[in-house]
Amino acid sequence: MSQVFEKRLLTRDRGAGIFQNLWRIPWAFVLLLCAIGAIGYVALYSAGSGNPDLYANKHALRFAFCLVMMLCIGLVDIRIIARLAWLGYAGALGLLVLVALHGSVGGGAQRWIDLGPLQLQPSELMKIMLVVALAAWFSRASWERMGNPLFLIPPAVAVLIPVALIFKQPNLGTAMITVVLGAAIFWAAGMRWWKFALAAAAAAAAAPIVYDNLRDYQRARIHTFLDPESDPLGAGYNIIQSKIALGSGGIWGKGFLQGTQGHLNFLPEKQTDFIFTMIAEEFGLVGALTTLGLLMLVVTYCFLVALRSKHQFGRLLGIGLGTNYFLYIFVNVAMVTGSIPVGGVPLPLISHGGSAMLTAMIGFGILISAHVYRDAEFGPARE
Repeated sequence: MSQVFEKRLLTRDRGAGIFQNLWRIPWAFVLLLCAIGAIGYVALYSAGSGNPDLYANKHALRFAFCLVMMLCIGLVDIRIIARLAWLGYAGALGLLVLVALHGSVGGGAQRWIDLGPLQLQPSELMKIMLVVALAAWFSRASWERMGNPLFLIPPAVAVLIPVALIFKQPNLGTAMITVVLGAAIFWAAGMRWWKFALAAAAAAAAAPIVYDNLRDYQRARIHTFLDPESDPLGAGYNIIQSKIALGSGGIWGKGFLQGTQGHLNFLPEKQTDFIFTMIAEEFGLVGALTTLGLLMLVVTYCFLVALRSKHQFGRLLGIGLGTNYFLYIFVNVAMVTGSIPVGGVPLPLISHGGSAMLTAMIGFGILISAHVYRDAEFGPARE
């Protein structure tokens, strides 16, 4: 009889714990993500020339599904996520290998796995799983252990293997982002600065080799970045049209559904890579800065989670996931403004496409878990 009573008490306590954790979810952050998703709906409605079935409705359905998934992940104990970190990394790595063997080809690149309603890009998932795995590796490492080069070899290999597979697809932009993401975790974990200097020197020495192995269209992007007017109707067309659209929006924009560059089909990939240009043309500098402000609030929240976490795993997660989202924003906006070569990086939660949204929301779910369980005990540092 007492065992039955204790079991009922345990079940009730677990239910109370789940209810309590629901209140600990940062609902302001969830509303912020919903606001960004709504901006994406409006932009994609315009990109579809007023036809919501073309892009906008699909975006809304994906966001609703990903939102529920994010909240479910957020309620999982962060210590369980830490224990499963390397299993998730192995799964993402397996998907990258599967892409190399049997992936769908599009635009001259083999980057996707066709899952019917969704074309999954494993390189996006790999970035999230890499952050989680590296955070788990370094979470209980002492300062002395961080000074041991042998301790840094396994995580360095864990970064370089997916980078090589992503580069081979080819996807130079995502490969470079993955390298920077790994470096951010190493830095946050306490790796000595002189080791970064050695790594930077090795990267500089390898740059000519990397350039020699680029595809012709990738070299053309670099040349176009340096001189877009050299081929205004070919390789330089995209960035020239993007700059025209950005400039023509002015302060307040041309108005919703009134963008000429986008609706007259001068602007390429307006629903994906150049969605920010659509926003700037129709809503002007004010709309563009408002969008950027909301996106940067997400990055700020990620770093706040890192600051408030009492365990190293949560701190590294906040820094890594915040860096990942910042790189999305920086690369996309810099790309459409002509500050860096065009690289095919979407604007998560705004651009059309499921992979970037799905993986971003998985990352945010893990981040919410780190916030909800920010006081969790992980044990002493390993010597």
